[in-house]
Amino acid sequence: MHPGHARTALVTWLQARKQGGRIMMRIEDIDRPRVVPGSADAICRDHEWLGLDWDEGPEFQSSHDEAYERALDRLEAAGLVYPCTCTRKEIAAVASAPHGDEGARYPGTCRNGVTKPGKPPALRFVFEDPSPGFEDLLCGTYPGGQAGGDFVLRRADGIWAYQLAVVVDDAEAGISEVIRGADLLSSTPRQIALYRALGYPVPRFAHVGLVVDGDGTRLATRHQATSIESLREVGRSPEQVIGELAYSLELRPTAAPVRPEELVPGFELTEISRSSVTWNAKG
Repeated sequence: MHPGHARTALVTWLQARKQGGRIMMRIEDIDRPRVVPGSADAICRDHEWLGLDWDEGPEFQSSHDEAYERALDRLEAAGLVYPCTCTRKEIAAVASAPHGDEGARYPGTCRNGVTKPGKPPALRFVFEDPSPGFEDLLCGTYPGGQAGGDFVLRRADGIWAYQLAVVVDDAEAGISEVIRGADLLSSTPRQIALYRALGYPVPRFAHVGLVVDGDGTRLATRHQATSIESLREVGRSPEQVIGELAYSLELRPTAAPVRPEELVPGFELTEISRSSVTWNAKG
């Protein structure tokens, strides 16, 4: 867990506590080969240290295969899924394939039949234009038609795609509000299309500004120097970290130490800072 995760987790926690809602802790471990042993325990430990508790879970995506299979069967029955044997390199090489926030837009090469019979296929969703628009609670209007291209639901190696997994998990858990980092804003039209195709209610979305390093690069798990664990090990208190995060969100006039519960009375989701912030690893 790094400060970017913690900043979004703080917003989620405050919104739920202010609104009388419930928080679901979900461990997104569908990409099993990349799962680091002990990481789930570390994530939960960091949340607890910061004082950001949860009400349900932890739920593990790796135990939800049957739910994903059921959803895929429904989409296939509706004629919205087809096999695809194209590689990312091939898609990127297509001159007519426009590029968006998530790479080259798939041009529909395999819609009428796979190009490499006998090769294990991925399964793609028929994503019709124009893509859905929506109102984000923080970012405002996201216009329709900004996303496009049929996207993968299950990879050729059998691993479920993020888009399908989070939609099924949120719907089956009764999630009414999704709060996450702004790097996932462009994924939302795809997920809205899946909610509608599966007959699920669409939740509200709020995309929180990112935490970046000194070069403007989004903090990720590879930034070990700024992990919450590293801050704890060098003697930072949870109140100090929460104070810095609250200040970055413009919830407080200074970065003075504070406990999460002290922030609840004055919290209003729509009034937090929308901007990305730079995290000072030495501060």
